[in-house]
Parts: sequence; C-alpha cells; structure tokens
Amino acid sequence: MKISLGAKTLAQPAPLWIVGSYDEEGKANAMAAAWGGICCSKPPCIAVSLREERHSYASIIARRAFTISVPSARYAAQADYFGIASGKAEDKFAATGLTPVRSELVDAPYVGEFPLVLECTLLRTVELGMHIQFVGEIVDVKAEEDVLDQKGYPDAAKVQPIIFTPVTRAYHTVGQYLGQAFEIGRPFGDKS
Repeated sequence: MKISLGAKTLAQPAPLWIVGSYDEEGKANAMAAAWGGICCSKPPCIAVSLREERHSYASIIARRAFTISVPSARYAAQADYFGIASGKAEDKFAATGLTPVRSELVDAPYVGEFPLVLECTLLRTVELGMHIQFVGEIVDVKAEEDVLDQKGYPDAAKVQPIIFTPVTRAYHTVGQYLGQAFEIGRPFGDKS
C-alpha cells in the first residue's frame, strides 16, 4: 500500500550537473545543480533551474550562455564542493584542482576533467517560484572518447554520471543495464 508523502521534490533521480558561467569580472565560475533535464528534442534543449540569489544567475543572464558539465563518480567530492562554496567568495576551480576550459562556441567555461559537456545558449527563462528555469539550446556536446559506445554516443556505464536523491541529499551512480529502451516492453504488445 502506498502512503502519501505530501507535495515534495521526491522525483528520483535528479542529475548532479555543474553549471558553468563567467561572472561580471570574467572569472570562471561553476555551481552544482540538480533541478534539470532535457526539455526539447528539436531544437535540442536542456533546462536547469537556479535560484535568483545564486552567483551564477546574473552571469548566465548577462552572457546568455552556460555549460553543463556532467561529472563522473570519481569526481563526486569535487562536484559536491561546487554546491557547497559560493563563487562570490572563492575560486572553486582552484580549490578543487579542476580546470576551467573556455568554450569556443558559447560564452561560458566547462570542467575539463568531466567526461561529458553540453554547451548552451540561453533561449529563455521561466519564473517558477523559488527557482528560475533556464532553457538552453544545446549548441554542442563534447565527450571524452573513452566514454563512447560503439555507435559514438555516451555510454552511461562509462560516463558514470552522479545522480542525486532529493530530501535525503544522497549521491549515487547508475546501476545495472536493464535492456534497450523501446524494445524490452515490446512483448506486451505481441498478443498474437
């Protein structure tokens, strides 16, 4: 029997993404964000929600660009730190020893060590309440060669993305392979 838990942010999982931007002084900054996901196929778009008081908020608005760096499990502590410290007070790249890389396509940095990066131009903002959702058009996706599958696409088992469980505030990584999407459910339709 299911019990009601009330109106809470309990959808699971949420991604742990690092959102990159340049601040008003041109300094590379990045923050951890978990409220996000793909929101459109054509044009390819991603959405991420931030609070207006975050240091990154004004930077993304001013430069109309951001990146999403997807950390692998081996960088969980560094990625977590990007959510602990404020870019107003500290250079998070220097503190973690990670490398800010200037995108050649958008006016924002990404994390050089992370295996998967999405470079985005700001398409629109949506005021939702406590958070403002940034919808970014994906201009390019960059991936380390060693995380690609035979078809040249990122393999979740190789990327080892970090997922976040809201409320309990825990990090996990992807589990076992279950089957191919839009294939494993086909037997339910084959009733002949």
